[in-house]
Amino acid sequence: MSMHEPVDIAVPQGGGSEFLNHYLETLAMVERLHRLLLDVVKDEFERLSLLDINSVQALLLFNIGDNEVTAGELKSRGYYQGSNVSYNLKKLVECGYMHHKRCEIDRRAVRVKLTDKGKSIRKIVSELFGRHAEGMKTRGVLTENTLEDIASSLVKVERYWADQIRYIY
Repeated sequence: MSMHEPVDIAVPQGGGSEFLNHYLETLAMVERLHRLLLDVVKDEFERLSLLDINSVQALLLFNIGDNEVTAGELKSRGYYQGSNVSYNLKKLVECGYMHHKRCEIDRRAVRVKLTDKGKSIRKIVSELFGRHAEGMKTRGVLTENTLEDIASSLVKVERYWADQIRYIY
């Protein structure tokens, strides 16, 4: 999505073109922020010479934490947003970051949890985010109230989009 090219989008009845422009800018920013987050995590791992894990896999380990989950639960719980979850889980198991075992109830499902090696990656990401939070707070980039407002607004967008998907069918 590019804000530099004209977009042929119907303006809602009663005007609202300014709101639409702000909405499109926000969509583009969310996309850029996600990519930038991946780059920030990648940079941290390169700095530490941890090259056998990528930023998507590191965030997956961070989000799983102490939980034991199936591949299906990763998406439903919001731990993973990508389409290639099986590939990343396989690589994480192969590299020793996760344990896996067949589910007792449904033998088709595989449950995964972090190994000690995976927990060390989670700790690195957690410390990185802690430094970022402290830096933003100290430098006045964000206040706690601003951050709460952003999070609250994003939750509302998430609910709206989820409702749009549910009502299609």
